[in-house]
Amino acid sequence: MLTFKEFLLEDKSGKNLHLEHLEDEIINFGVGGARGAINFLQELRNMLSGNSSGGVNMTVKWDGAPAIFTGIDPADGKFFVAKKSVFNINPKLYKSNKEIDDDVSGALNEKFKTAFAELSKLGIKNVLQGDLMFTNDINKEKIDGESYLTFQPNTIVYATPVDSELGRQISKAKIGIVFHTTYTGKSLPEMKASFGANISSLKKPTSVWMDDATYKDVSGKATFTKSETDAVTAKLSLAGSIFRRINATLLEKFIRLQGAMTGNLSGASFKTYLNTFVRKGLVVKDVKGATVGYLKHVDNHFTKMKDKVKTSGAKGKIERNQKEYLREFAKHTRNLENVISFQNSLVAAKQLIVNKLNSVKSIGTFIKTDKGYKVTNPEGYVAIDSGGSAVKLVDRMEFSYNNFTAIKSWDK
Repeated sequence: MLTFKEFLLEDKSGKNLHLEHLEDEIINFGVGGARGAINFLQELRNMLSGNSSGGVNMTVKWDGAPAIFTGIDPADGKFFVAKKSVFNINPKLYKSNKEIDDDVSGALNEKFKTAFAELSKLGIKNVLQGDLMFTNDINKEKIDGESYLTFQPNTIVYATPVDSELGRQISKAKIGIVFHTTYTGKSLPEMKASFGANISSLKKPTSVWMDDATYKDVSGKATFTKSETDAVTAKLSLAGSIFRRINATLLEKFIRLQGAMTGNLSGASFKTYLNTFVRKGLVVKDVKGATVGYLKHVDNHFTKMKDKVKTSGAKGKIERNQKEYLREFAKHTRNLENVISFQNSLVAAKQLIVNKLNSVKSIGTFIKTDKGYKVTNPEGYVAIDSGGSAVKLVDRMEFSYNNFTAIKSWDK
C-alpha cells in the first residue's frame, strides 16, 4: 500500500493540504495506485458486510469553513489559533485578540476571536486541525413544517431538530468545530500530520460543540445485504479484469509526462480534462472518444497559450512543445481507454459503498436553492487504512453539481 504521505498532495514537510479521490490514484501513482484503490474498496466492502479485519477506518467529510488550526506552540508553550499559514516559514499564529485584529477583519475576525476564547478551554496538548461549523450564525428555521437549528459554513446546510439532543447541545454552544487531523513534533515546522483526532481526553465545556468526524453507525443500518455485497464484488471483478489490460510501462511514461505539466501547462493535464466531465455531471461513456478528446484538449490549451504571447520566438517555442506533447500523448490513447474504463468501474463500486454510508446520517444535510431547501448527502468520506494511507470517497457528480448551483453561505 502507498504511504500516508504519498496519498496526500502535500508539501515536503508532510502537512495535510489535500486528499485525492480514490479513482484518481491510478493517474497519480500508476499500477501501484490502482492496486491500492482496489484494496481500499475491498476492505470497505468487507467492513460493510460485517467481515472487517479492522484494516480500514472511516471518517465523514464535513463541509466546514474555514479550516482552523489550534493547540500549543512548542516554541513558547502558548495556546494559539491559526489559518493554513500556520506551517509557513514565517508562521502566522494568533495568540491574542490584538494579533487577530491586526490580521483579520469582518466576519472572519469575530470567528477567530470566538475560536481563540472557546477552544482554549479544551486543554489541547498538541496541534489539531478542524473545520469550523458555526459561531454566532445559527438560525432557527422551518423545514417541512418542523423547527430546525441550521448552520451553513460553506455549500451544505446542516440541520438538526430544535428539540433533539444534538439540537440542545448546539443551542448552548458558542462555536462548533469538527476535528480531523492531528499534528505532532518538536516545533511547528517539523510537525507531521496523521489522520484522525482523539478528542476523548479533551475538556467538554457546553460552549463548545465538537466532533471527531469518525463515521458512526449508531442505528446499525449501514450493513450490506448479500446481494449488495455481490454487486460491489462484481464491479471490483470488472475493475480487476480491466486492470490486467493496462500496460504498466506505458502508464508510467504517461505519468512522467503529466508530471512535467506544471504552471501554465497544468490546464492541459489529464486530470484537469477529466474534471471537465465531472463539472458537467457527465460520466465518460465513450472512452475512445474521450481519449481523442484529450488530444484536442491539449491542442486547444497550447493554442490559447500561443495567442497570449506576442513575439514569434515565444510562439515558436510553444508550438514546438505543442507538437512534441501531442506526438507523445498519441502513443497512449489505447492505454488511456483502459485507464478510464478502470476508473469507471472503481467509481461504480465506490458509489454503491457511498450510497450505503449515506443511509446513516447523524445530522440533516440540505442545499439551499432559490426554491427552498433540498435534501442532499454529506460531502463524502475519508477511508484510512492501518498504515495511515487515506483517500476520499465523494459522489463527485452530486457534490460538484451542488457546488456550482447551491446558494453558498457567502451568497446570503
